[in-house]
Amino acid sequence: MNVFRIRKITDAYLPTNSAAILQVFNILRAHFPSVLEEKINEILEQMKDPIKYGFSTSLFVAEDGRSNVKGFAILFYLPDRNFCFLDYIAVKPGKVSSGVGGAIYERIREEAQMLNSLGIFMECLPDDEKLCRDKSEMKQNKSRLAFYERYGARPVINTRYETVVEPADDCPPYLVYDDLGNDIQLSASQLKKIVRAILERKYPKYCPEAYIKMVVASIKDDPVQLRAFRYLVKDRPLEKREAVKDEIALVVNDKHDIHHVKEVGYIESPVRIKSIWREIEKLHEFKSRPARGYPDKHITDIHNIKYFNYFKKVCDKLPEGKSIYPYVFPVRNATRPPKDYSVLAGYYCIDTFTPLNKNAFLAARAGVNCTLTAAELLLEGYHTAYALVRPPGHHAERDVYGGFCYFNNAAIAANFLSRLGKVALLDIDYHHGNGQQQIFYQRNDVFTVSIHGNPSFAYPYFTGLPMKKARDKAKDIT
Repeated sequence: MNVFRIRKITDAYLPTNSAAILQVFNILRAHFPSVLEEKINEILEQMKDPIKYGFSTSLFVAEDGRSNVKGFAILFYLPDRNFCFLDYIAVKPGKVSSGVGGAIYERIREEAQMLNSLGIFMECLPDDEKLCRDKSEMKQNKSRLAFYERYGARPVINTRYETVVEPADDCPPYLVYDDLGNDIQLSASQLKKIVRAILERKYPKYCPEAYIKMVVASIKDDPVQLRAFRYLVKDRPLEKREAVKDEIALVVNDKHDIHHVKEVGYIESPVRIKSIWREIEKLHEFKSRPARGYPDKHITDIHNIKYFNYFKKVCDKLPEGKSIYPYVFPVRNATRPPKDYSVLAGYYCIDTFTPLNKNAFLAARAGVNCTLTAAELLLEGYHTAYALVRPPGHHAERDVYGGFCYFNNAAIAANFLSRLGKVALLDIDYHHGNGQQQIFYQRNDVFTVSIHGNPSFAYPYFTGLPMKKARDKAKDIT
């Protein structure tokens, strides 16, 4: 079974991304041996400096569970002309029918739709033998054009785009256009601007101005014409896939109600989830996705493993229907913590009203899975994901729980995503997000902002006081 995920790389210098990019370059060299090494290295510069090149560059990689890159695509976006350009797409040499190439192309189509672009342009070597002295690649050229036809993408015709720049050149490429299934009729004026942008920005040192003018002047059809379908099997429908750009992934903790404490004064109840879910369903913008399982390491990367082990063990020991509340709060001497489980609750808690019971760990653990699922769905192409969980999490610090929070879901997800780029955490709960601030206070890869009620009368009282800045890494806005 070929299992992989596709993620977008925007920061080329993170260690995880650097390793993926090295694999991408090796695949690129294998498929395009004629590409100069300086052009390969230029990809990193293009990602770093979009203003210099006149387009933003996104790298999409398909990886298996061991971070082995199975394929990639490099997509340019030119915002001033509102179109995307597919620079490279290739899969790791091996099984032809792996499905990786199709999955990557579908992902970049979703990206192009998310940008509300006119579509994707790309260059494909021709399937016309008259244009190529070397016929050795003709079969592959036909296969590639047939692949794009499945999505409705075909060469633009009646222009001189497929004209060699130098007499020694061979197999000048077609300009292929995919309108993403939106039935867009490009005008001659639009295509002239698009073609000029491609030739000037992609080939600034290769295409002289006289050549560019010649190609642009040859565009006369209005609207622009595409070649008739040549490879599509008769009566076979075009490949169409709804983009996830307008969907919000919804991951709900279906185990939240097992943690229902009916004691007087306990205000964190299942009705919160039910009320939110009921209103969400009315919007028809959310797509429910099942939660996935994740290892404990994602939690212990954020929370003290001693706290994690205590929380798990004490909940397992407690009888059904029995809750314990912290009532003694010793000085936290790390070398000699108290031994009794009921007393030890105060060692790991910041208040007197957050209970431990049989199902607290199970519910909190399921909430973490939901939040990490939502984070991973963002990497897979969703623009927005919403994890609807209880117990909540933003009051849980590295070593302690409180405020009905046991694991800091948002912090765990932010840490998970921080391997792939910088993360910002905006907490708009009425109460100060003390957990995120404490966890990330010394780090510069996760920026936390909390907008909350005045701690002089709002929980947790001792944190979240008005500050202009805190070491430039954590801010409180009261």
